Amino acid sequence: MNLFERNNNDITDVPGIRVGHASNRDAGTGVTVVLPPAAGAVAGLHIGGSAPSTRQMDSLRPFHVVKRIHGICLCGGSAFGLDAAGGTLAWLAEQGIGFHVVGNVIPIVPAAAIFDLNFGHGSVRPNAAMGRAACENATSGPIASGSVGAGTGASVGKLFGIDQGMKGGLGTAAVRSGDLVVGALVVVNAYGDVTDTAGNLLAGARTSPSSLELADAARLLRDGKARSRAVSVENTTLAVVAVTARLDRAAASRVAAQATGALHRVIRPFHSHIDGDLTIVLSVGEEDVDPSRIALLAGEALQESVVKAVRSADGLGLLPAWADLPRTGPRE
Repeated sequence: MNLFERNNNDITDVPGIRVGHASNRDAGTGVTVVLPPAAGAVAGLHIGGSAPSTRQMDSLRPFHVVKRIHGICLCGGSAFGLDAAGGTLAWLAEQGIGFHVVGNVIPIVPAAAIFDLNFGHGSVRPNAAMGRAACENATSGPIASGSVGAGTGASVGKLFGIDQGMKGGLGTAAVRSGDLVVGALVVVNAYGDVTDTAGNLLAGARTSPSSLELADAARLLRDGKARSRAVSVENTTLAVVAVTARLDRAAASRVAAQATGALHRVIRPFHSHIDGDLTIVLSVGEEDVDPSRIALLAGEALQESVVKAVRSADGLGLLPAWADLPRTGPRE
């Protein structure tokens, strides 16, 4: 099996991983769950942003007494949307998935939210029912990308605010090297612009609210022709990586930090002081693999996921998407 072989070309290429979406396209928000095998998975965490909105992320710290997690809940709705994790928790408990303690089943479900209250109807937020629905929709088959699940209300390129931004979304991809499979899923709600790996702008800040001309935020910031906005809550890139290798929590956390650096190639600027970025790495294998090898492959999968998220996005009649831009070259 070589590096370029694919099956679904998404995170579900990692055996045992399932993904489910629940989307409210009318409101412009949603939920995505990533479910490891029923026995759970060792996981690590890297938080690189300044404004994350999370629940139960402490269970991913290296010295936490909990050894495995049983699901990940990603959602829109900012802090309000974290209520969706309760539905995911309840659904898993009903399946008997979690830690069995004095007659109770307690699943461990870290959750993280993006701010999408400025897109669609911000008064409608993900709730426990959506968290449950996402679990019921979970599959190991091909996973939808774009304006779906937690990426339904995602946006990018907010140098001048969302009115001059573009549609972000959710993307997922996988990379193989020999028997090693590394999959990624990313919710792209970034402050920065999105490019392909060759540096070509795909989506980002526009020169005016009525224009489809990209302003190139990185160039403007670099040349001192623009300044970052003061709003520090509306931007976040959430990433999940799964790998068919054995990692402890400390190693998984190091891989998360190392792999996240690859996103600088496709999001510009990335990890700014007004982004709430984080990456979770799930270990669902038994093979002993060099962590740097895993991180390099994870970086490739993360980059591909970001590009797929933007190229699959639908503006839902509210923001321009990549597909709406004037055609300047091949649109593979």
